[in-house]
Amino acid sequence: MGSRAVIEKQFRFIRTGLFVAWVVVSAIIVGWSVRIAQDQALSDVMQKAGETLAVQTEVLSGVLDKYRLLPPLLSRQSSIRALFVRDAEGNAQAVDARRTAEEIAAMSAAMDVAFFFPDGELLANARGSFANSAPDLPELIEVARQGRLGRAAISFGEGQRTYAFSSGVRREGRFVGVVVVYVDFYRVEAAWALSARRIFVTDKAGTVFLANDPAWRLQPVSQLHETGRIDRYLIDGRFEDRLDLARRLPLLEWDLHVLADPAPVDAARLSAAAIATLACLLAGLIALVALRRNEVAILRARTDRATALRLERVVRDRTRALSVTNRSLSHEVEVRREAEERLRKTQDELIQTAKLAALGQMSTALSHEYNQPLAAIRSYADNALRFLDRGMTSEVSGNLIRINGLVDRMAELSRTLLSFSRKPGATVGPVPLGTVIDEALLLARPRARAAGVVSINVGREVAGLYVQGGRIRLGQVFVNLINNAIDALSGTPGAMVDIDARREGDRVVVTVSDNGRGIAPEELPRVFDPFFTTKGIGEGIGIGLSIADNIIRDFGGTIMASNRPEGGACFTINLRAAEPPDTATTRRLEPIGGSGTG
Repeated sequence: MGSRAVIEKQFRFIRTGLFVAWVVVSAIIVGWSVRIAQDQALSDVMQKAGETLAVQTEVLSGVLDKYRLLPPLLSRQSSIRALFVRDAEGNAQAVDARRTAEEIAAMSAAMDVAFFFPDGELLANARGSFANSAPDLPELIEVARQGRLGRAAISFGEGQRTYAFSSGVRREGRFVGVVVVYVDFYRVEAAWALSARRIFVTDKAGTVFLANDPAWRLQPVSQLHETGRIDRYLIDGRFEDRLDLARRLPLLEWDLHVLADPAPVDAARLSAAAIATLACLLAGLIALVALRRNEVAILRARTDRATALRLERVVRDRTRALSVTNRSLSHEVEVRREAEERLRKTQDELIQTAKLAALGQMSTALSHEYNQPLAAIRSYADNALRFLDRGMTSEVSGNLIRINGLVDRMAELSRTLLSFSRKPGATVGPVPLGTVIDEALLLARPRARAAGVVSINVGREVAGLYVQGGRIRLGQVFVNLINNAIDALSGTPGAMVDIDARREGDRVVVTVSDNGRGIAPEELPRVFDPFFTTKGIGEGIGIGLSIADNIIRDFGGTIMASNRPEGGACFTINLRAAEPPDTATTRRLEPIGGSGTG
């Protein structure tokens, strides 16, 4: 016990040290995992937002560049310069100018195209009424007068916004007018609306000029933004954390912003922390289990050594007692083996005795079977002598042929009796079911006629079936079943026995039934018990069905007793099916019976 306490104390110290080390290492691993996951997730979010920013920068720049080049190109067209020529009465070509403006606006998809005189008077425009009232118009005309490209971001009623480019029209070196093209941002903002991220443009005054959120347009960015540990923007009525990526558009003096949701970064940090914590917990648990197993193994080894010493002493003491017991058991086993051998021989003799008893019960009918042909032979022989005396040789030949037929019949009956009475061997193989039943019927029919059985019917499928078994022992089963049916039918009007068989897959099912009284329900479970019989004293000893059950089991089959619904008993035998063997094999399996007297 002292040694056990020392070992347990040592392992307690080890577990404490292991726990402290696990806490420190786990904290390092979890922190490192969270940092790596955060950096990776942040990099992914920023990369995707940066890609969106780059694409939208190119889109916006491309749209503005297209319209930026349009006013200078138009101002150099002679057809455009001709629009600013007044007639003698001072009237300008307003109708042609309007038609030209509409064509240019339609082809370029501009919001509007307008022509102004140097004093700001509107010559014509394509659509809308804001061109003449735009607040930045004087500045656009003045810049165009200086020969530079004018530009201005313009907002007007109901949140409408545009960007105007202007270029001066000169005729013979004289400044005669201005061409102004107004950019339509509807398609740009419609494309931005498809993005899950917030995209917006701020001008130099800090006002949101373009955005994919209608509520942000023309709003000061200061009202939509809170500065803290991370930028917070007004999203759907509340401030939420967002990562702000911005790019300067120097020619326009605009800033293009893309807001990225940092939720994937937080989710990555949480997932990394959870996974790292679980991994550390699993590693700590494995280490704790391994340490505990080591402790248990050491304690068990010490316990086992102590137990082994005690067992050795017990074994030495008991070995001497067991030696004496073993000698006694060896003698007892030998005695039981001899008893089993005697029992087996007795059982074999009992089976043979049952067969001979069956033959004894059939002796009266069989003697009739022999006496009848013997009497006929005697009569045919006497007639043959008389025919010889009279010289009627043809009649003598006919009588001799009849005598031969009767002798063959008696020989077949004798051969079947010899086969049935012989002790069976243990050979199991394909057996023709029809032949076995025919031999059984040859022995049973005389008894059936004596008992008044009208007919014994055999199904047509019986002749073509083969089963696995022994011919003699299988014949004994059917002789017992048919004799039992004949006994049960004694005194029954219209008595009949039916024998039928069918193949079901790899099994053959044979039924032997009669139309007698049947078996009492309380007796059905006991019909195969040894020495159980319903016959009178001296008529049977009750082992026929028990022997039949054992024989069928030896062949890998089953036998069951039941009552037919229309009356009478039915015995069902289930045997393994076999394929017809070749002639040589069939000849080896058939027993060779005597032909007459032996």
